[in-house]
Amino acid sequence: MYTTLISAQELRALMAGVQPLRIFDCSFELMQPHAGREHYLQAHIPGSLYADLDTDLSARHGVPGAHGALTAGGADHPASGGRHPLPNREKFATWLSSVGFANNMQAVVYDRNGANYCGRLWWMLKWAGHEGVAILDGGLQAWEAAGGQTASGEEASHFQSNFELGPECAALVDAGQVADQLGRPAQTLIDARAPARFRGEVEPLDPVAGHIPGALNRPFSQNIGADGKFKSPVELRTEFEALLGGRDPASVVHHCGSGVSAIPNLIGMEIAGLGRSGLYAGSWSDWCSDTARPVVQG
Repeated sequence: MYTTLISAQELRALMAGVQPLRIFDCSFELMQPHAGREHYLQAHIPGSLYADLDTDLSARHGVPGAHGALTAGGADHPASGGRHPLPNREKFATWLSSVGFANNMQAVVYDRNGANYCGRLWWMLKWAGHEGVAILDGGLQAWEAAGGQTASGEEASHFQSNFELGPECAALVDAGQVADQLGRPAQTLIDARAPARFRGEVEPLDPVAGHIPGALNRPFSQNIGADGKFKSPVELRTEFEALLGGRDPASVVHHCGSGVSAIPNLIGMEIAGLGRSGLYAGSWSDWCSDTARPVVQG
C-alpha cells in the first residue's frame, strides 16, 4: 500500500499487477475552471478518471454560523466554509461510490500543477478513513518523462461501488478552533500563500487582504524541487524545522486561501517524518468572511 508518494515506475508496476487500483487526474486552473478537464481530455494516464476541484471535491456553498462553524443542515451540507468548502464525508463517499472506488483499492492521484490540486483528493481520502492513497511524484510530467503512455478523451464508466467511510485519518480544523487557540503554543499556523498575499500587499481572490495573527508563511511551491518532484525527506525536515523554530510539529494547522494549496505543506511535513498536521480547510477565504476576526498585514 502506498500512502504518501508513488513514482512513475512504481505506478506502472501497479497497473500491470492484480491489485485493485483507481487513478485520478485532478488537474485544475483557478482562473480557468474548465481548463483542467480540457487538459485531461487531451492527455491523461490511461484508465484515470477526472476529479474536478469545483464539482467533485468541493461543496456548492458554505453556511457560516457562530464563530465560523457551519450550521446543521441536510445531506448537501458542507463540512467547511471558504471558497472551496469541503463536501461532508457522506457526500464524498457517495461520489467515490459513483465512480466505482471501493475500500479495497489503492488510489493514485496526480495533476500537472506541482501537486497543488491532487493533494486535495489525497487529503480527503485520508479524511474518509482510506489510507491507501498516494500522489504520483512529479505528476503527469514525470509519467511522460519515464516513457509512460497517455490516452485522450473520456474513459469508460465504472460500475458503482459501495465505499464505506472509516475513522478519520486526517484532522479537520474550523475557524472556531483556530480562533480559540490564537496566540497559544498548542497551535502553530502555517499559511501556504505567496508572500505578497500573506503580507496583504495584493489580494486577487478574497475581499480582505492580510493573514491570521501569528501565522508563519511557507508558500506551497517550496516543497517541490527543480525536478518537479517533492524534495527529499531530509531537505524537507531541515526546512520545516527552521520555519517552526522549536515549535511542536504536532501543533501545526495548515491553511492557504481556500484549503487546497495548503496540502502540499501538510504532505511535505509528513514526508519529512514530522507527522500528519491539521488542516483549516476554510482557510483565509473563510477567516476573512467574518469582520470580527483579527487580521494582520505586513
